[in-house]
Amino acid sequence: MATSGQNRICFEDAPFSPVHKKIAVGTFMGQICDGYILGIVGIALSYATGVLGLDSYWMGLIGAGALFGILFGSLLTGIIIDRLGRKGAYALVSMIVLVLSVLQFFISDPSLLVAVRFMLGMCVGADYTVGVSLLSEWTPEKIRTKMMSWLMAAWTFGYIISYFAGFFIASLGDLGDDGWRWIISSSAVLAAITLIVRLGSPESPSWTLSKKGADAALKLVHAHLGTGFALPEQKEKTASASFFRLFSRELWRNTVTSCTFFLCQVLPFFAISIFLPVVVKGLHIANPHASGMMYNGFTMVGVIIGILIADKISRRAFLMWTFYGAGAILTLMTVWQTMPPTLAFVLLGAFSTVLAISIVAEWLYPPELFPTELRGSGVGLTIAASRIGAGMGTWMLPVVTEQYGVTTTLVCCIASLLIGGVVCQILAPETSTRFTCKPLSANESFAKA
Repeated sequence: MATSGQNRICFEDAPFSPVHKKIAVGTFMGQICDGYILGIVGIALSYATGVLGLDSYWMGLIGAGALFGILFGSLLTGIIIDRLGRKGAYALVSMIVLVLSVLQFFISDPSLLVAVRFMLGMCVGADYTVGVSLLSEWTPEKIRTKMMSWLMAAWTFGYIISYFAGFFIASLGDLGDDGWRWIISSSAVLAAITLIVRLGSPESPSWTLSKKGADAALKLVHAHLGTGFALPEQKEKTASASFFRLFSRELWRNTVTSCTFFLCQVLPFFAISIFLPVVVKGLHIANPHASGMMYNGFTMVGVIIGILIADKISRRAFLMWTFYGAGAILTLMTVWQTMPPTLAFVLLGAFSTVLAISIVAEWLYPPELFPTELRGSGVGLTIAASRIGAGMGTWMLPVVTEQYGVTTTLVCCIASLLIGGVVCQILAPETSTRFTCKPLSANESFAKA
């Protein structure tokens, strides 16, 4: 490691300090806010349909607007923060989310609402990129994997509490035709908290080292950790590889696997959870609100289980049994819609749990599929493919449900899960051994993703 005077400890080996806590809380709050933004729209639309005169087309488009925005936000932000740094975007994203969240309250035109939701989605994609980058580059190496894994739990928590918060806001007195406005703009509260926490966050030492040199990076480390810490050794940089190598004979299987499994997971996840009241009603399950609360509660349980078991079984087994398991449960619920209410509740909880377990792999598997020089491109392509699937699934769910019924919608979700399982069974490479042998590889790749 590089040393200066008596500096002998790499800053990546520093104990957990106030600066680490500040960035961790700011990033976790951002993830909670991001999940809330994506989840709250479904509840708001259930109250806005009559007020705004929305048909199934507009409901789907508004619901999917943010998902399409994520695609562009994540790709553009990655380029920007690599050139200009993480610090400015880290706080700016939360400020823009706050403004856009409040702006939703005053919109009555569906097309304008789609535009604002799209911009919010760009902010979510931007926050994913800058938040994960800054957190991974500041977090001590020994707890980095654990810290990054729990980001999924934070996002899921935000997504879930949006469901409860939406119905809670709707129950507060007589809000009349403005009820949906209060619901959809409530993300402003989380955005404000996130902004307050993030103000004053420092720049990334790694970015500073690469762009401004060792002296500036060392000054930054000393200012926030103390003079007893130094910079890591500067390793020789790997030459950039061509994007098209992702589709070469060497890597095409990894590329197809990464894009397909991510897309096939998020399509049913967003399609069903965003319009959960519609789906539950279509399945003839009594008390759809209680069913929805149970569904979201088990989603949180599933994510925690997934985090705990992800490294205890092979990646291929993890992917296949979650795809096939969720598909089997949803198939039973679709075919036997007259089942006893108690059994329906149990199966709904089981489905949400298994599907939630599966999404934990989204943070772990793609970075392991690509070599160092192509990880950024590979993971970026994977995210883009997944957002297209999530956006299209959310957009088309209300349209398909209205035209062909909820059974057809669920069959499409079952097909997505089946395709994901088959592709993983045939093509998915096993990365667990490589991950165990070189644990820092995943950390490095995640940081770059």
